[in-house]
Amino acid sequence: MKSIFTLTVFLSCTILHAQTVIGKWKTIDDETGKAKSMVEIYEESGKLYGKVVQLFREPQEDQHPKCDKCEDDRKDQPVLGMIIVRDMILKDGYHQKGTICDPKNGKVYRCEFWLDKNNPNKLQVRGYWGFLYRTQVWDRS
Repeated sequence: MKSIFTLTVFLSCTILHAQTVIGKWKTIDDETGKAKSMVEIYEESGKLYGKVVQLFREPQEDQHPKCDKCEDDRKDQPVLGMIIVRDMILKDGYHQKGTICDPKNGKVYRCEFWLDKNNPNKLQVRGYWGFLYRTQVWDRS
């Protein structure tokens, strides 16, 4: 009986973990299909944030890039350790009302993201520039 209870608790925790966006996500470039970084999404004061915790760089690329094109407080800051997702709130089933920064071009976009309904190990991340948008799929790590 004790082992059934333990198994039930374990499975419940696993299912709950799979239903949250909190955790580490491998960012995939939607143009090249290559993994670019690992972003850890975490909660602070009721909002979600995403911090770059690992970079996947080609040998010929700068191994310690800085956001030289950023125009806010991230200007000239190292990409590794940078908080690129800010102030996301959960509303109507989507995490939204926040922003995401693309360190490659320094632009900050309005952002929303949600778990893929068919695969909770995939995160749909959408950045808006006016009414135009671009969506990437990040993989749970």
